Amino acid sequence: MSTQQQETPRNSLPPGKMPELRVMPAPSDANVYGDVFGGWIMAQVDIAGSLPATRRANGRVATIAVNSFVFKNPVFVGDLLSFYADIVKVGNTSITVNVEVYAERNRLQANIVKVTEATLTYVATGPDRKPRPVPPLESLL
Repeated sequence: MSTQQQETPRNSLPPGKMPELRVMPAPSDANVYGDVFGGWIMAQVDIAGSLPATRRANGRVATIAVNSFVFKNPVFVGDLLSFYADIVKVGNTSITVNVEVYAERNRLQANIVKVTEATLTYVATGPDRKPRPVPPLESLL
């Protein structure tokens, strides 16, 4: 993991937002010291980011770029992770999504810490797996 920027623990998850994904890492997702592998976290972030992109594209998407990825705090076996994803840009065929990840630690004391933030870009693809236009919002309503 990169240089850690310790963040002050919170008592709640982001208000008024629903997570795209919630998951608890298992011992097989960590090294012998109980630290969860960064690659495992990256895979979960990709899944969480693809969910709003798939809804907005009204179909299949493929990850084309990881624009930024910051590990702010370590993740441990037993943390309950909540992944929040928001679309920040829609192009002709692409959708850019910000993902924030929070860990609930010591859940009885409501200790919540932001552990990761990332920005990923997805491209809408057709059945031939080639880029296709993202439909206008009006057609999705």
